[in-house]
Amino acid sequence: MQQKSIKSWFNNRYLVIATMHEKEKVIAPILETQLGVNIQVPKQFNTDEFGTFTRDIKRLGTQIEAARYKAQKALEMTGEKLAIASEGSFIPHPAFPFVSCDREIVLLLDLEHNLEIIALEISLETNHSHQKIKNVQEALEFAEKVGFPEHGLVVMLTANTTDKQHIYKGITEQSQLIEIVENALNESLNQTIHLETDMRAMVNPKRMKVIEKATQNLVKIIYQQCPECACPGFNIKESKPGLPCGLCSFPTESILLHIYHCQRCNFVEEKLFPNGIKTADPTYCQYCNP
Repeated sequence: MQQKSIKSWFNNRYLVIATMHEKEKVIAPILETQLGVNIQVPKQFNTDEFGTFTRDIKRLGTQIEAARYKAQKALEMTGEKLAIASEGSFIPHPAFPFVSCDREIVLLLDLEHNLEIIALEISLETNHSHQKIKNVQEALEFAEKVGFPEHGLVVMLTANTTDKQHIYKGITEQSQLIEIVENALNESLNQTIHLETDMRAMVNPKRMKVIEKATQNLVKIIYQQCPECACPGFNIKESKPGLPCGLCSFPTESILLHIYHCQRCNFVEEKLFPNGIKTADPTYCQYCNP
């Protein structure tokens, strides 16, 4: 069938960015250019109710669910039908479990067309870190290591405190850091306090860049249209292993095909050899290299 352009699905519509942490700075330019939308950021939208990096408020549901809740809430507040939300998580990298990575989800919710499109970016480019300190000098050394003052810091009496009065966020000046650290040490019962990087987007340029990349990934997925109904977001639903070994032809755990699915008309398409290779290296064969 003849496909209508992607912009015709979104052009001149209002898109709500569900954020209170200035994520629109990297999200808006991409979506305005690529989708032709008009950006709106809701006022007095408290995304902390869906969870905080400082752990005083537990995240509401999974990472995807939290992003979905944010988008839904933003639409309720504004009365619009198109929203985008992101949710970050800092976890061990899947391939390098001893290294922390930034896993960013960006979710587009379109009530007019009954669509939900999700993109992911995993990056090792993060300064996610923490340290127990016992004096100002240790605090300053930690700060220098994580890119302060361009990247903000958080001071807490203990790593597990849920008392907001003892959680000091958004520290971006040295004099401010020294004062808060000294006061916190005086309050501490064990003469140590907890210092960590502030992972909120507006005080963490490294994370902001990953959100930008995730948004670019989202646009790429949106531009993948269903061959049957031209719906945006024709994306991989399942991957199947079984790529044959290049030496013995035994099926390996390497990916043989991707299965694409349209959420609008349920059209399914299998695409063989998605990585551009038709045989696997014998290194990954359980028969040749048990």
